[in-house]
Parts: sequence; C-alpha cells; structure tokens
Amino acid sequence: MALWVILLYTLIASLLGGLYLLGAFRRRRPDEPPLDKGTIPWLGYTLDFRKDSSEFLKRMQRKHGDIFTVLIGGYYFTFVLDPFCFGAIVKESRSKLDFRSFASKLVLQVFGYKPIEANHNIIHASSTKHLMGDGLTVMTQATMENFQKLMLFNLSSGEEKRVWQEDSLFYYCYNIVFRAGYLALYGSEPHQGADNKEKANEQDRIHSNQVFHEFRKYDRLFPRLAYAVLPPKDKIEAERLKRLFWSMLSVKKSWQKDNISGWISDQNQLLAENGVPEYMRDRFMFMLLWASQGNTGPTAFWLLFYLMKHPEAMKALKEEVDKVLKENGQEVKPGNPPINITRDMLNQTPLLDSALEETLRLVAAPILVRAVLQDTSLKTSSGTEYTLRKGDRLALFPHISVQMNPEIHPEPHKFKYDRFVNPDGTKKDFYKNGKRLKYFNMPWGAGVSICPGRFFATAEIKLFVFLMLSHYDLELVNGEEEVPAIDVSRWGFGTMQPVRDVRFRYRLRF
Repeated sequence: MALWVILLYTLIASLLGGLYLLGAFRRRRPDEPPLDKGTIPWLGYTLDFRKDSSEFLKRMQRKHGDIFTVLIGGYYFTFVLDPFCFGAIVKESRSKLDFRSFASKLVLQVFGYKPIEANHNIIHASSTKHLMGDGLTVMTQATMENFQKLMLFNLSSGEEKRVWQEDSLFYYCYNIVFRAGYLALYGSEPHQGADNKEKANEQDRIHSNQVFHEFRKYDRLFPRLAYAVLPPKDKIEAERLKRLFWSMLSVKKSWQKDNISGWISDQNQLLAENGVPEYMRDRFMFMLLWASQGNTGPTAFWLLFYLMKHPEAMKALKEEVDKVLKENGQEVKPGNPPINITRDMLNQTPLLDSALEETLRLVAAPILVRAVLQDTSLKTSSGTEYTLRKGDRLALFPHISVQMNPEIHPEPHKFKYDRFVNPDGTKKDFYKNGKRLKYFNMPWGAGVSICPGRFFATAEIKLFVFLMLSHYDLELVNGEEEVPAIDVSRWGFGTMQPVRDVRFRYRLRF
C-alpha cells in the first residue's frame, strides 16, 4: 500500500512539474504587463502567431494595449508597440537585454553555423571597414561593374531594337540584384589578358544564375525552417541545399576567385585567428550570403512596382536620375560608353532615397528580439512603469508600431514617394502626439543589432533602380494591376515577398 502511495505522489509531482514547465501556473505580477497565455499549455499562441504574426499582434494590441506578454512555443514574449520606449530598449545594456542568444540559436538552425563570442565584433568591425565610408565607395564600384556585366553587356545601339520585352518583375529584380551583389562580394572568374575577359564574364553570368536558382529554393523554405516546421521531404531538401552552399562558398573555393571583397576575406581571416575550424567558416559564408542578399532583390521589386503604379513618382525619379547623370557628364545614348554610377552620384538623389525609404516602410517587417537576462524596468510614454521578467523575451515589431501607424504616417497604406523628403531635399521629421520620434521607420532594426550592411544594401538597390530608370521605359503589362498580397509566412524575416509575380514590359529609352 505504501508503494502505491509513493507512486501516486510521484505521478502527481511529475504532473505538476510538467504543468509548471508548460507555463500553466504562471501568474501576472502587479508590476508586469498584461499576460495572455492562450488556451494550449506550452504552445500558447504559437499557431496564431505563425499563421499571420501581424494580424495576431494587432489583435493583442486591441485587447491589451501597446505592451503585453504572450506565450509562444514555451517562451513568454513581451511585445512593446510603444515607439517612445524603443530608445530605452535598444540602448539597454547587454547584461539585461541580449539579442545574441536568440540569434545564435536561429543561425545554428537555419545555416548550421555555431557562433563564437567574438562573432558580433568581427562582423561589426569588418562591416564598418568595408561597407561604410571609403570601403563602401570601393564596394559600390565593384557592384556597379557587376551590374554592367549582367545588364549592359548586350545593349544594342540600333534604333530598331527599341522593342518591348516582357518578363516577371519579382524574378527579374531578385535575379539581377542577387547576382550583382554575389559577384561583388564573393568574387569573379579569374582571367588572363583582355581576350579571356569576356569568356570569364560569360562564365560569371552562367555561374551566378545557377547560384541564384539554388538560393531561391532555399529562400522559399527559410521561414518554415526557422520555425522548425518543415515536413520530412522539405527538411531533406533544406539539408541538401545547406551542404551545396557550404561547398559552393567554401573557403577553399573562394581563394580560386578574383576580386573577392575585403568584407568576405577579412571575416574569414578573423574567424580563423579565433580558432573557428574551416568547415564552420564555410557555413559562416553561407550565412553571410543570405544576410546580404536575401532582402535586396525583393525590395527592388517592390520599389519598381510602386513606381510603375504611380506615374507621377516614375516621372519625378526619372527626371532626378537624368539630372544627376547630366551634372556628372554622362548620358545614356547609343554609341556612348556605359554609364558609371558612383557613390557620390548616389548621394545626389533625395527623391530616390525617399522612394526607397517609403518602400521599406511598406514592406520591411523585421521582429527584433532580446532575451531578458535580469528583471528590467521599462517606462512607457504614458508614465506607466512595467517590469520585464528574467527569462522572458522582449520583442519589437516596428511594422505595426511605427511604419503603418496613421498617427505617424498619414494614409499609411498609400505609397507616397516623397513622404520622407522636404521640398528643399532635406529629410523630414516625424511626430506622434506632438512629440518628435527618433524611430519612425525601422527596416534595418536598431541599436547593437542594427543591420551592419544597410548602407551597402541601400547602394545595391539604388544602383539597380538608377540603371533601370536611366536605360528603360517601364510599364506593367496590366495597367490595372492590383498590389499583390504578401506571403504572411515571412513576417519577421525582413522584406516581405509577394504571393504571386507581376508581368511588366521594358524597352530602351534611347
């Protein structure tokens, strides 16, 4: 009889322990944000969040306000949608709010790379050196040369060739922008002498296209891979693609290329000096490829699509591009040498800057996550003070809280190409409740986790759009084309992608 009592107590203790781990006994403390655990132990709102993160968070915001804690997959996430809190959050010390632990688990899962403690500093130092300042000038030139290699090598000077060509806009933009960035960063086919240069260029065109096709297969799997919900067949395919890219971008193969960027070579060297084995550095190279090229092509798609939907925007930007070319002594004309767009020229385009920022406001939707390492106080704009509980996760979703907020951006669902620029070309300020906002658009994140390659990514997109506007007339095949719906599975991973492609036409302007 005593044995059965012991077994019963053991069973009850195990059951209670399991319920505790599943979060069944968690209660909101008086100084904590509203708590909503959902109805399913441990899972909480996982299914709702994965189905459509944005709609779920809007629903929670209507129910609880700008700050609330929800249970998602065994973790308690406190979402902060009050933009006046962002400054305190992104500046908080890493000893209290740390983004690296969450990021480390994610990159291990999706790229097979296990970060070391020095990783963040290595990426930051290399990006500061090569993707900003003088280094960005060099990278802009390298990217420009690769756009020429991919886009301008077969332009005809004959007037009879000014015929409309038709293509799928998302595929076209993603393909060209990805390949130019890939070749600029990871190097090109070596050649000896001028005679072999065109052969090497043709090999680059073929190879980069093959890389893009494999990358798109992986990119389609990425959201479900990140959430660990791939079915067995897709999981096998994801592993195949990972191994393919580990081999294709391997350190050994990299050194067989010419013109490999300092951004790539420096990081490999620094990782080696920190004891990272070669096979793990191969995986790191794959992570860099997705981080640098996974969002630029889709962003270029949306920008060109919105310009074709808004003729007044297209006209204004074409006039700006033509003006910059003329002021720099260049002209797109049959018989003229190919134009060369420099970083200085890209700094003379306030309308293009604004149109790109407006595009990112509409379609860039990262979720910024921090691990709460200590109980941390957070004061809201209304004066209410909350305590974030140790062991939870803190999350920001700027797409809802600032980018689509009508108090900050009137008519937020409309594309207004000049939303971010004053008539004199200076940048606009933005306000909420009469108070100036520092964080009014956050496509690149913020604070210590802000995208270190944002200036290069911006230059890459602007180069492509500059070339398209200066060389081609562009129009949608269907003049009444509706804005395609977005793939809601990609909320949180950067620039959103359309659920369908859009047909467009282009022809030489001159």
